[in-house]
Amino acid sequence: MSPARHYDHQEWYSDTKYRLNQVLAFSGIELGDNGKLKTVDRVKTISESRARASKLKESLLSRKVHPDVLLFCREELLVDNYFHSVFEATKSVAEKIRSKTGLTSDGAALIDEAFSFNNKIPHLALNTLQTESEQSEQKGFSNLLKGLFGTFRNTAAHAPKIIWSIQEQDALDILSLVSLIHRRLDGAIEAQKMYQGRR
Repeated sequence: MSPARHYDHQEWYSDTKYRLNQVLAFSGIELGDNGKLKTVDRVKTISESRARASKLKESLLSRKVHPDVLLFCREELLVDNYFHSVFEATKSVAEKIRSKTGLTSDGAALIDEAFSFNNKIPHLALNTLQTESEQSEQKGFSNLLKGLFGTFRNTAAHAPKIIWSIQEQDALDILSLVSLIHRRLDGAIEAQKMYQGRR
């Protein structure tokens, strides 16, 4: 299991290390990324073992995903449940928007209320909305959110897991997108205050 032996087969190496660590955890041993064994606390149950060796969580941490992504799908990540990880993470976006705005709606209606500036002041703005480029960014972000909900959250809410399966790479990419959205939401401006400051 020396990493140098598997340079051209990284996916196989990662999968094998993951499965091996699930078993080694019962003996208090773990194979590190450097190919060396190290001592760790022993696990007593299979669920503890799976949590210890969780590939998805490791991958997300290496991508430095937003903490809210990990917070909202922590239990699902611990058992590498890609389907529910994506579902919970996308729900976290709507929850953050409601938390920042005080709105109570959901889905496309929530996004329109929070970000639309057609004939009204939006609740949240990504920027000052003064230029055409800034307004385009706001509209694009709104469309991105609607696409996220329509493609992943709503599908996961209505489709059985066995029909709508998610592979690891897809889960990582979706969760990385959710992380980007959380970072943009963190920096969003309360537009009402911004407009009042200009008067």
